[in-house]
Amino acid sequence: MNNKNVKNIKHTLLSDNYYILNKVTFDYMMKSGKWVNQMREVYDRGDGAGILLYNTTKKTVILTKQFRMPTCLNDNDDGMLVEIAAGMLDKDNPEACIIRETEEEVGYRLKEVRKVYEGYSSPGVMTEKMHFFVGEYTDDMKVSEGGGLDSEAEDIEVMELPFEKAVNMLHNGEIVDTRTIVLLQYAIIHKLLD
Repeated sequence: MNNKNVKNIKHTLLSDNYYILNKVTFDYMMKSGKWVNQMREVYDRGDGAGILLYNTTKKTVILTKQFRMPTCLNDNDDGMLVEIAAGMLDKDNPEACIIRETEEEVGYRLKEVRKVYEGYSSPGVMTEKMHFFVGEYTDDMKVSEGGGLDSEAEDIEVMELPFEKAVNMLHNGEIVDTRTIVLLQYAIIHKLLD
């Protein structure tokens, strides 16, 4: 890191049970020129990639539905979320990651994908950068039922929906996953299915 406004960075490991949680203390120079000492808990879970799969002939998209415990603890009683297919980068690049994750989660083997954005998921707490993709699918690309990997205890429902229904779910609050909101809005703005 080359930031002249930050110095004396110290990491204290709080947890490495699943990913890494550090307490980070540092000195930060305010706009006024005054140095202040600050502390943040920073969760490092690596970077991820997600994709909106769409079919221009059928005017459909493929989404997933799965249990997310943290949402269950914050106003989502059943813990189920409708989401894009997504996953964590495993020592590969974002494009290779999302092609792999698409096949594992929803059972489609993509030939090509298009990156549309990258951004930080929750920059006040997490180091994670998400890489956002769109990819067109056709029925002949289906190689399995998907559902995720047993070795990762994934239990993913694959949902092929009319795009119009997915947009309605977005507008009526049935879709509350930020990554999915971003890519559905991308599809609307860029008229992917018009």
